[in-house]
Amino acid sequence: MAVRAVRGAVQLERDESAHMHERVSALMTSLLERNGLTADDLISVWFTATPDLHSDFPAAGARKLGIVDVPLICAQELDVAGAMPRVVRVLAHIESDLPKSRIDHVYLGAAAALRKDIAQ
Repeated sequence: MAVRAVRGAVQLERDESAHMHERVSALMTSLLERNGLTADDLISVWFTATPDLHSDFPAAGARKLGIVDVPLICAQELDVAGAMPRVVRVLAHIESDLPKSRIDHVYLGAAAALRKDIAQ
């Protein structure tokens, strides 16, 4: 089993706690499913949110999904002029037999524009 990193992001339509939980849950569910993972395969998860998101911590959405015994942390994304607004990003450290080239990074909805180099 190797330690791997998997990335992802989602853009929120609005800054509301319930909406953030819903979109972060969708992001984490897709990340796990697309890579054949369960919560037990997660080592740690780092979330960032753009400075315009204030309603809740992205990690709260993961906790509501049932990811409860994994270290989670949240930070604020850099405030770069012209950056896509209302974005939650994730960097998950995982245990997986997948080679790096087979890791499926997940960019949902409009956030796919953040990584045009990664096929969705």
